[in-house]
Amino acid sequence: MQVYDEAAALARAIRESDVCREYRQLKEEINGNETNRALIREYKKLQMQLQFAAVAGTAAQDADAQRFQQIGALLFAQPVTSRFLLCEMRVQQMMADVYKTLSDAAGLDMEMPGMGG
Repeated sequence: MQVYDEAAALARAIRESDVCREYRQLKEEINGNETNRALIREYKKLQMQLQFAAVAGTAAQDADAQRFQQIGALLFAQPVTSRFLLCEMRVQQMMADVYKTLSDAAGLDMEMPGMGG
């Protein structure tokens, strides 16, 4: 059970980290504004569609790519939405680093085919 106890301690450390605290605060601020919440939801939806198209090797819809750029420019021009998206990226990077550390410890090979290594 020691592994699970350590995992619970890690979860607590993540939850209490400065970056996660900032993320929760900014997320609450974003959720209080329906326009910003809707724009971020649309931005993420388009981002996922464009990423799936890239992974599948298919051409993205020009209209989707253009709308993604337009919404992104609008979001990054506003201080609160820009801070939120950048903070979210920092949380995602932290979680990817933690996952890599854990998968390395377990001896799992997590490299994607064709990505080097």
